[in-house]
Amino acid sequence: MLRQLEYQDRVLSTLEVYLNHLKDKKAQADKAAEVAAQNPDVDIRFPDFTEETWKAMRDEGKLPRSRAHIPFEPHKDGCSRPVPNITLKVPTGGGKTWLAINAVYRVLGSYLRKNTGFVLWIVPNEAIYSQTLKHLKDRQHPYRLALDRAAAGKVLIMEKNSRLDARDVDANLAVMLLMLQSANRETKETLRMFRDRGDVHGFCPPEGEQQKHAELLEAIPNLDGYGGVFPLVKDSLGNALRIIRPLVVLDEGHRATSDSAYKTLYGFNPCFVLELTATPKDIQPKAGKNRKPGRNVNVLTEVTGKELDRENMIKMPVNLDARPGTDWRATLNAAVAKLRELEKTASRLHADKNRYIRPIMLIQVERTGADQRDSVAIHAEDAREWLQTQGFDEAEIAVKTAERNDLKQPENQDLLSPCNPVRAIITKQALQEGWDCPFAYILCSLAASSSRSAMTQLVGRILRQPYAQKNGISLLDECHIITHHAGTAAVVKAIKEGLERDGLGDLSVQISQDGPYEPGVARKIRRREQFKNKKIYLPKIMLAGELRELDYETDILSRIPWPEYDPHPVAQTIPETSRAAEHQMQRIWLGKEGEDAVRSQSVVAGNGQQAAARNEFSAFDPVHATFQIADLVSNPFIGREIVGKILAALQKRGFADAFIGQVSQLIVEELRKDMRRWCDERAETFFKQEVDAQRIQFRLRADGKNWRMPFDLDTTKPKDAPRLVDAEGEEVQNSLFHPVYRSEFGGDELNQAEEEVAVYLDKEETLKWWHRNVARAHYGLQGWKKGKIYPDFIFSLNKQSQIERLMVLETKGDHLDNPDTEYKREVLRSLSKAFRWDEQVPVGELELVQNNGETVHAKLILMDAWKTELPNWIRNSE
Repeated sequence: MLRQLEYQDRVLSTLEVYLNHLKDKKAQADKAAEVAAQNPDVDIRFPDFTEETWKAMRDEGKLPRSRAHIPFEPHKDGCSRPVPNITLKVPTGGGKTWLAINAVYRVLGSYLRKNTGFVLWIVPNEAIYSQTLKHLKDRQHPYRLALDRAAAGKVLIMEKNSRLDARDVDANLAVMLLMLQSANRETKETLRMFRDRGDVHGFCPPEGEQQKHAELLEAIPNLDGYGGVFPLVKDSLGNALRIIRPLVVLDEGHRATSDSAYKTLYGFNPCFVLELTATPKDIQPKAGKNRKPGRNVNVLTEVTGKELDRENMIKMPVNLDARPGTDWRATLNAAVAKLRELEKTASRLHADKNRYIRPIMLIQVERTGADQRDSVAIHAEDAREWLQTQGFDEAEIAVKTAERNDLKQPENQDLLSPCNPVRAIITKQALQEGWDCPFAYILCSLAASSSRSAMTQLVGRILRQPYAQKNGISLLDECHIITHHAGTAAVVKAIKEGLERDGLGDLSVQISQDGPYEPGVARKIRRREQFKNKKIYLPKIMLAGELRELDYETDILSRIPWPEYDPHPVAQTIPETSRAAEHQMQRIWLGKEGEDAVRSQSVVAGNGQQAAARNEFSAFDPVHATFQIADLVSNPFIGREIVGKILAALQKRGFADAFIGQVSQLIVEELRKDMRRWCDERAETFFKQEVDAQRIQFRLRADGKNWRMPFDLDTTKPKDAPRLVDAEGEEVQNSLFHPVYRSEFGGDELNQAEEEVAVYLDKEETLKWWHRNVARAHYGLQGWKKGKIYPDFIFSLNKQSQIERLMVLETKGDHLDNPDTEYKREVLRSLSKAFRWDEQVPVGELELVQNNGETVHAKLILMDAWKTELPNWIRNSE
């Protein structure tokens, strides 16, 4: 099973908040529609529930700051009904498919209130189509396992030519993969999915019932049908989708921005559209003769490249070696030398830690066609033959072009297998979206000058980190680009474009070659002269007995006494009255003529609908419920016992099995909420007890197991970027590293509020130095919840007593004063209180100088209060 990452938790938590608002706004809209239907003579108008939901998210500060100024874009289906549409902005390598599957599960459960239905999964190209289809069909793959859990094992994976029966959709979670080109039709006659088919059953009335056909066409006006005296709805896949109202997942949503793609997508009458993309593309309105309206993207969440980097998902930094010579063989030799260096390091890693990595080199050439080989352009065969002269076996070289694809050979299909021999892949531009191999470490571009756009597309192919786990060896935690006969500035620009194209524009590039600094190119910034040799250490949160860093899963979650957990109070919160059940549970189905297409009705066990409920709803599945809490309770036996207890408590309340089956999703949701609360309370108690008992320690250790401040940092100085200055225009003087650039031009990524804090610290009389703890520095503090706290500022004070104080400051916007903020505030307060010096000096270890009692203080301050709280904190820290 895939490990859920911190940023993925954040994305899915935001989605859950959105769905809760959406459910409430939809219920209000449905009630207004009922009132309007009962009073046809009264002009009753009510707002778009999707827009109202977006306003609620904006008011709560849940939308990305970078998109706060973008207006909401409403969407209508082919029958002019509002369609919820959201976009998750996730960089390449960020696990879009995993997020999509978890999002589908939540939309089905929280919004649609069911675990069966139809998902139309649209992908942009053949590579992603084949890869996604393979994973979803593999019953052992984490993607399929997640779907099986969501639908209690009743999953059908389909293609556009698959047989489609209404009974299958009613009884299963059907997922149909479709290529964007297939969905983006030009005319009704040019695509099979809009033609009559003999294997689409149960969606249209029998041919002889003309009146029902007429009623169906009137209820869903955008159905394709045969005209004439007796109208007839076509038994086509397109019509079936319009009747089903599928949940649409649109991968690489930025590719479906044309009017025809937009019209066709929403012409399927979707009930919900989930888009995933690394680069959302807002369409600007066009004036003049070809006047067109604009269209914005409703970005719900935004994942940055730094978040991927923190989770070890990508290889960073990118090391560039731009070779100016004219001999492409010398460039290729340099790449081969780097590959061999990587291979030796990977071999040692395998021997030491049994972690298998086989570094692969991608080679971009200028020509690939069989009739295009000459003495001028660099051909794929030229590169292949040269590699053979360098000792490469023929099986170790794969050519991937439009004419030849060695990667489809049976022995080459699994590039991660230790039995696979491939070490080098030669291509022109064939390795684009969908090609995924984390063993790719080197991009040797022999065509950087002649085909910069192709090189830009290939950059993302070497970014993914093997096993999403850093190795602690820089050579194996970074990637490398070696180019032939191309200017450094042009290549850096192409790499940056490639990173931006993959949603990683906030990451920097590191130049490995020596030479003068070039504006716009990454470089190292170093300590100021007075601090260049100063050893600065900060304490880690360590386990005293094992002398290792605290790990949430191993050291906190595993110590939660789940056998003591009592789910009976949760069972008492499940509603039993008809009104409560109506609010909590809904059956969703297609309406008849004159009704809203999606209607809801409460189903209450114990009344006249009980018998029908038994037929229409599956029973509560304890095994499935156990899977749903497995991330909290890793022991399945204990998890199953908890599920059994709440089930017994519900039955004791007199709930019938049919009713429990109907509210199964609600039961699990409420159970998870209470278990998370209970877990956090006990984790906090355990954490603080261990700290008090000094089994969890926050101290500067004499054995050297501390976090050390680096002596230089990688950064980028864009051309003409101004440096950070104070109100009088004077450049900051006391930053640990120099120089610091304004945030809007790159540099140390200070936003405006943080710039104000930095300038204040710089002028503080007792300050020795300050430093912005950027993502690359990775000084994090583990508390009693999952995910580390990464402080924003680290600074040092010298008080009148000459005792140095190391201060760790976490800042948050004033709108973020919530339980998470309070948690971080309490963790930092507890750690400050617990800090002490390590008095035990191991034999043979160097003792840290205590600098007359140097201490560490940590605090969280809201941005709207920093001007009063920060000065007071500094003054009272002694």
